[in-house]
Amino acid sequence: MTQVNPKDHITKAAFIGLGVMGYPMAGHLLKKGFDVTVYNRTAEKADQWIAEYGGKRAPTPQQAALGAQIVFSCVGNDDDVREISAGPEGAFSAMEAGTIFVDHTTASAEVARELSIKAEEKGVYFLDAPVSGGQAGAENGVLTVMVGGDPAVFEIAQSVIKSYARAVGLMGPVGSGQLTKMVNQICIAGLVQGLSEGIDFGRRCGLDMEQVLNVISKGAAQSWQMENRGITMKDDQFDFGFAVDWMRKDLGLCLDEARRRGSRLPVTALVDQFYGQVQASGGGRWDTSSLISLLKD
Repeated sequence: MTQVNPKDHITKAAFIGLGVMGYPMAGHLLKKGFDVTVYNRTAEKADQWIAEYGGKRAPTPQQAALGAQIVFSCVGNDDDVREISAGPEGAFSAMEAGTIFVDHTTASAEVARELSIKAEEKGVYFLDAPVSGGQAGAENGVLTVMVGGDPAVFEIAQSVIKSYARAVGLMGPVGSGQLTKMVNQICIAGLVQGLSEGIDFGRRCGLDMEQVLNVISKGAAQSWQMENRGITMKDDQFDFGFAVDWMRKDLGLCLDEARRRGSRLPVTALVDQFYGQVQASGGGRWDTSSLISLLKD
């Protein structure tokens, strides 16, 4: 199923899942002029979104998807994606042949392939499209989106996705978006641990860490984490950002996939254990930069 007819300009969209990411993403769609219907498990959140942005809400994913040319989802995990897409009241049951389902959930590559097959059986196109950039990226419309799927479908969907993204890339066939997000999270995990150790070391040496970070962020040690989290880590501020609970879910996906592939992720496995310690200390909702808290005396 690779033929896509792009002659119909996309104007009608549905968005399923109004969490910290989906809420502003759906808002950007409506601001860009799309006719948006939303669904959220907690109806009050959907009502809040309507009050803020306008649009419409539906009582089920199925009804949200009715008549939509493109349906987006951003939910919690594999089981959630299955339920809102292929479940009894899922979006697939209402989507017309030739329409597009884009899943922004960070989930497994396995579930992406599974749902792609189910979508194809109904004549629906499926793209897995996890995002990076956090809540701030979603609110500011500057997310990075990693997509897996058919190139022709991607060409149509990317213009809509750009409503809330700064960068959108096709990584390969279905599942490739999720695998790319795993690479992203693997890289971040080791980086945040290294940054934590560096800041803790510098503080114990009596250095002015704000000055240190300002200098080394201009050199080879520079990273998004250093520039956006270095000062807050120095000041032990963690009540914001990408939660440890979410990162552990993501790293679990990475480690599961690595076992299937025969890939060794020793640093990732160690950092995952460290995040488990942060959770055990009550920091499950802290930002991922809270790794530094484990280095205190």
